[in-house]
Amino acid sequence: MRKLFVTLLVMGLAVFATSALYAQDGGAVADDAGGFQLLKKYFIDGDWRFMSFVLVCLILGLAFCIERIITLNIATTNTDKLLARIDEELKSGSVEGAMEVARSTPGPTASILYEGLKSSKDGPEAVEKAIVSYGSVQMGLLERGLVWISLFIAIAPMLGFMGTVIGMIQAFDRIEAVGDLSPSVVAGGIKVALLTTVFGLVVAIILQIFYNYIVNKIDGIVNRMEDASIALVDILAENNVFNK
Repeated sequence: MRKLFVTLLVMGLAVFATSALYAQDGGAVADDAGGFQLLKKYFIDGDWRFMSFVLVCLILGLAFCIERIITLNIATTNTDKLLARIDEELKSGSVEGAMEVARSTPGPTASILYEGLKSSKDGPEAVEKAIVSYGSVQMGLLERGLVWISLFIAIAPMLGFMGTVIGMIQAFDRIEAVGDLSPSVVAGGIKVALLTTVFGLVVAIILQIFYNYIVNKIDGIVNRMEDASIALVDILAENNVFNK
C-alpha cells in the first residue's frame, strides 16, 4: 500500500513539474486548445508559482483519498459468511477452529471477532470488553489519513483566497504606478485573483466528495463490526461456550 501511495505521489509531482517547466518556457496555447491544454493555460495565467501550492494540495489529497479507498475496500468483509463459518466450528465444539477462521480472514471485523473468541473462556463480560477495546484500535486504523484530507480541503480554498488578495494588490499597484483606472491596467491582477480562487475551490470540492465517500465507507464497516460483535456473543451463548 505504501508503494502505491508513493507511486501516486511521484506521478502527481511529475505532472506538477511538467506544468512548471511549461510555464517557465512561456509555452503558448492556441485559443481553440483542448481541455487539458486550456486548463494548463489558466493554471499559468493564474501565476503558476502561486497556483503550484494549490496543485500540491490536490495531488497529496488525492493520494491519501485513493490509498484510503483501496484500503477500505480490502477491509470490507462479508460478515454473514464469516459468522456462519464461526458458528459451524463452534457447533462442532472447536473454539480453536473458530479462532483460525477469524484469523485467516482479512479485515477489521474478523480481527475483532478473533479477539472476542480468544477471550471466550473468561465469560461474556471479557468478550465484550475485548471487542470494545480492540474495536477502538480498529477505528483508529480505519480513520488514519482522514485528518490530512481534511487539512487539504481547508487549505486549498484558503490558498485560492490568498491568491485573490495578492491579485487585487497587484491590480492596485498597477493603478498606482500608471495613475489610470482603465480596464487594461487592472485586468491582469483581477484575472489572477479570480483564477486562483476558482482553482482553490475546485480542489476543495473534489477532495470533499472523496472525503464524504470515505467517511460513509468507514461508517458502513463500523456498523458491520458492531452487528458482528453482537452476533458473536449470541453465537457463543447458543453453543454454550461460556459454560465450558
